[in-house]
Amino acid sequence: MKWLTTAPVAVALAVSLAACGGGSSQPSGTPTDALAGSDQQTLDKYTTASVTPIDKIDKSKLGLITEGTLRVGTLSDAPPNIFIDPSGKFTGYDNELLRAIGDKLGLKVEFASTDFSALLSQVANKQFDVGSSSISTTDARRKTVGFTNGYDFGYMAVVTKNGSKVNGFADLKEGVRIGVVQGTVQDDYVTNTLKLEPVRFPDYNTVYGNVKNGQIDAWVAPSQQATGQVKDGDNTKIAEKVVNTQNFTAYAVNKDNQPLIDALNSGLDAVIADGTWTKLTSEWYKDRPTVAEQTPQGWKPGSKAVQIPAAK
Repeated sequence: MKWLTTAPVAVALAVSLAACGGGSSQPSGTPTDALAGSDQQTLDKYTTASVTPIDKIDKSKLGLITEGTLRVGTLSDAPPNIFIDPSGKFTGYDNELLRAIGDKLGLKVEFASTDFSALLSQVANKQFDVGSSSISTTDARRKTVGFTNGYDFGYMAVVTKNGSKVNGFADLKEGVRIGVVQGTVQDDYVTNTLKLEPVRFPDYNTVYGNVKNGQIDAWVAPSQQATGQVKDGDNTKIAEKVVNTQNFTAYAVNKDNQPLIDALNSGLDAVIADGTWTKLTSEWYKDRPTVAEQTPQGWKPGSKAVQIPAAK
């Protein structure tokens, strides 16, 4: 069965664990109410109290595929978080933050493009040391991979054509052709919370193209990716955007490789403490210029111990 690309009909089935806000290929189990907001108690269960000092990290014990190098699986089509720029460089918020973490640890960072649907299984199978793809840290995913402390939260968005009768989440009802990327938190939300059957697509470019050409009425998207896709002249808009801090965003690591998880957590705290995280966040998210916008609803990045520097 082929991936649906232009016609709002059959759905492609059976892919493995997906990244970038995703879950399993066919959402099941406890529904994810991705609009429910932050459950700080749940997040605190996974956030470490502190981290190992950088100078105490033994780089020889990190279990890397190539010693001294972080081999990272990422995507190529999801700006502003993970994408390839016109020069061919892997960049975006998530990847530049990971480069900064690698610098703190004295590790080279090498990126390779992979499919949305394969990333977590590739990390679990040690094809990559790290997965970088704005990955929401759901309990279901923790059965497959380990995660660092969080470095980001997310928004959910509804993208439509201009003039659409769909003005936001309240209009997502039976009869509305709703597009999602297969295996994502948005797929799970539409399927299990709204109890609707979405039209599933393999990637962000394809689902957005189907909004533009009218094959679907709305795209339920991570708002970072919606912002990266919607451009002047496309005759499209972000109809509504709602904050979602229910599951923080983190880097995926083989769940048995605790030394690497610990090292990345140390590097993350270091780039938070020196202001790099704040600088990159404001650079890549133009709608988050201040710490207040960067830390909504009591959420903060890194361990419980690290402090975000006060604004100068």
